[in-house]
Formats: sequence, structure tokens, C-alpha cells
Amino acid sequence: MDSISSPHAAPARSVLEGPDIARVLTRIAHEIVERAKGADDVVLLGIPTRGVFLARRLAAKLDAITGRSTQVGSLDITMYRDDLRLRPARTLGRTEIPADGVDGRLVVLVDDVLFSGRTIRAALDALGDIGRPRAVQLAVLVDRGHRELPIRADYVGKNLPTSLRETVRVQLDEEDGRDSVLLGVRETPAPGE
Repeated sequence: MDSISSPHAAPARSVLEGPDIARVLTRIAHEIVERAKGADDVVLLGIPTRGVFLARRLAAKLDAITGRSTQVGSLDITMYRDDLRLRPARTLGRTEIPADGVDGRLVVLVDDVLFSGRTIRAALDALGDIGRPRAVQLAVLVDRGHRELPIRADYVGKNLPTSLRETVRVQLDEEDGRDSVLLGVRETPAPGE
């Protein structure tokens, strides 16, 4: 996660708060039901960390809309990342696949921010080792652009065009104690530092 607070950086500004996040997740849940014609075979897989929390929230909204229990789990992509040798070692997350598995099902990958597309590429590789879904879709809270791979989200909470100097930070109550999406500027050293 990018740091967005520094004495040399402009303060981050909020672009989504708790009620906004709840509203966009409700909209995404309705879109999933509409496109999946009822969402009977939908499995939501969140990408750790915040994607897992978002997937659980989406599952609760789908349950309320359909009256059925939505399968939800998590998909750790750590060992599938293409930047393992470029960054410090990361702690492995958890992969939890629902008991019914993913074979022949519609899997919706859920993540907080779509940026370069590399995280989703890693998720597709990880998913391929687990099973063979009927189809795979992508739901993200924020799409900030700057794709490096030909990946597009099927469900987007908010399109947020950014510059490469800007950072997007998602805070969720389960992890951070509050719900918000913050837009800031990447830290740069002050002159002479």
C-alpha cells in the first residue's frame, strides 16, 4: 500500500466514505444478479486483504437480494506475483475455497483497487491451479486506470482517473477501523533530502 501522508505531501482527500461504499456495493450486487440471471452458481473470491472483506460484504448483499446463501472465499496470490524478487518477502495469505469448489461455476474475483492488472493476472493463474470455472468476472471497488495488461473489470464501484504520482488507499472497517477511499500524492523527498 502506498503511503499518502508526509510533511512534504498534500493531505489525502476522501473520494468515497462509508455510505458511498455501501451504496456502490449494493449496485454491484444488483448488477451481478442481473448478469448472472439470479446468481445461483456464483462464487465470490476475495483477493487478500481488503478484497476478502469486500467479497464478504457483497455476499451478504447478494444473500439479501436473492434469498439464498452465496458462496464466498479468498484467493491468495502471493506466490503467483511477478514481482516476488523485486520486493521484500510477503506473508502468505489464505486461500479458502467454498466446499462446492469452483468447477463449472461463475467465479467473481473481488479486489479493492484495479491498477496495472498484474494482481488480477496472478489471481487468474492461482485460480487455474484450483479448478476450472465456467466463467470468471472481476468486481473492484475502484478502477484507477494505468493498465499494463489487457484486463478490464466487469463491475466497478468508482472509476477514478489518476496520475501515476497519485495514490489510492482503501480503508475498510474490518482492517482499518473506518470505511473510506483516499486519494493522495506519492511521497517525494523535499529539496535537499
